[in-house]
Amino acid sequence: MTEEIAAVDAYAREVEATVLEASPRGVVLDRTVFYARGGGQPGDTGWLRWEGDEARVVDTIRRDGRPLHVLEGPPPPAGARVRAGIDWERRHLLMRTHTALHVLSAVVWRSHGAKVTGGNMEPGVARMDFELEAISADLGRRVEEELSALLAEDRPVRVRFVPRAEALADPDLVRTKVNLIPEHVDPIRVVEIEGIDVQADGGTHVRSTAEVGRVRVVKTESKGRAFKRMRIEVDPA
Repeated sequence: MTEEIAAVDAYAREVEATVLEASPRGVVLDRTVFYARGGGQPGDTGWLRWEGDEARVVDTIRRDGRPLHVLEGPPPPAGARVRAGIDWERRHLLMRTHTALHVLSAVVWRSHGAKVTGGNMEPGVARMDFELEAISADLGRRVEEELSALLAEDRPVRVRFVPRAEALADPDLVRTKVNLIPEHVDPIRVVEIEGIDVQADGGTHVRSTAEVGRVRVVKTESKGRAFKRMRIEVDPA
């Protein structure tokens, strides 16, 4: 098994680790600060350094339940000690973007009772889909205003692990379709934005809503009946 440090500390940037497996596809480490692509969040990029060599990590994906660090160039051998580090500025922007999406989903739920049906993000840009009958540019402006106000309140963002049975009985988590999480996942990782939102989520987030910064709703789209999309941008600095 790999110790996935990002699940408990999204601010960890580097770690010493041992290579468990190495192949042309990439390497598996015994511990890592890299987030493996999932839940709409891209995998981390960064670097590995070991005695006499180094390699770029161009993606992190999940294979056989473990993070696989996809490398540019030959991998270190199995058993090698390495230092692994993420591209922090990219990761932090993804953290800010991910937290912004959670607050966005809460705003639309509060105002329209609309559930999230999908989403995707890249550093600083993202989309979110809703079970919503109608959408307009004016709605986008109003959502942006409420989103900005909530972010400015500097609400803490916390991660906790909840027994599966408890999570399935929580009405807030039921709203976010916690029942769709595979049955073997227990406990369930929950991200709570104090007084705003609580969701089962595996991704990385900032510690406070104020850390997200300026967010704009840049586009609203209708993709069909009860299928509406909002696109957001997060200021890079």
